[in-house]
Amino acid sequence: MSQSQSAFQASQAYRTASVTVSPLRAVVMLLEGAARMLKMAIEAGEARRFEESHGHVIKATTILRGLAQHLNAQKGGHVADQMAKTYHSLIMAALRAYGRPDAPAQYRRIITSLNELREAWSFVLKQNSGSAASV
Repeated sequence: MSQSQSAFQASQAYRTASVTVSPLRAVVMLLEGAARMLKMAIEAGEARRFEESHGHVIKATTILRGLAQHLNAQKGGHVADQMAKTYHSLIMAALRAYGRPDAPAQYRRIITSLNELREAWSFVLKQNSGSAASV
């Protein structure tokens, strides 16, 4: 898959989710999806299905790239900048971990971070009662 195809898929994942639900709910759902993909990557890797594992890692990073591309720096300011750095760090950590003996442990740490982000965005969603606020 080329980088432009991957970027297009990342953008499409966000757009599809945000059309059917509020943008905040879409973020929560996409973070859940990225964590789920990394869990599947762990399972596939442990079963020695390395190509499948790689595919799941790519899907997880594609989701994160889509989230990063849809940050609104004008509305979000410093928070949007920090989120972009966070998403980039998680993407790089996932890609660096692939193929390493400690990849499952690295993926679990990333999943923990994704779950913390998801919980934070869920809190914001509850505070805004599902409003269309975006970062």
